[in-house]
Amino acid sequence: MKGNGLSIKTIVAIGIGSAVFVILGRFVSIPTGIPNTEIQSAYAFLALMAIVFGPVAGGLIGLIGHALKDAIFYGGVWWSWVLVSMIVGFLIGLIAKKINIEAGVFGSKQIISFNITQIIAQVIGWGLIAPTLDILIYAEPANKVYTQGIVAGLSNIVTVGVLGTLLLIAYAKTRVQSGSLKAE
Repeated sequence: MKGNGLSIKTIVAIGIGSAVFVILGRFVSIPTGIPNTEIQSAYAFLALMAIVFGPVAGGLIGLIGHALKDAIFYGGVWWSWVLVSMIVGFLIGLIAKKINIEAGVFGSKQIISFNITQIIAQVIGWGLIAPTLDILIYAEPANKVYTQGIVAGLSNIVTVGVLGTLLLIAYAKTRVQSGSLKAE
């Protein structure tokens, strides 16, 4: 059955991906010294899922995973940052077809495309959107939220650039390359 909706595989990936995002976001993060701002391994995983399953899955994993993490562990949801997690997952997922990780190749060209895209997504999300929404929604002081946004964005750029790239290289190695004898 082929329709315009999400496949069962993608729906399951969104559910599992959201749960893993929650766990990584809570238990595999490092404080930065800036209030409410941590180095998050969850964004490397989000990038992997966005490349494997596309922009809708990436966006929903970022949205659901971050909202659940906030609700479960902090007792409330900080929507400005949750929305940015959704946007970052979606934007990274937009290059999934171009990278085509399922072909089993994640070489220099794909690594560069991936990292340029993730850097742009992080800068737009954490450097512009999150702080601006913090000011508009929560009336937070501009100097505080732009500092938090810049630190979060830079740490996510590095985390996704290193861990995300390594995860995608490892994932690509599990795929059979087109044209290989194993594929025939």
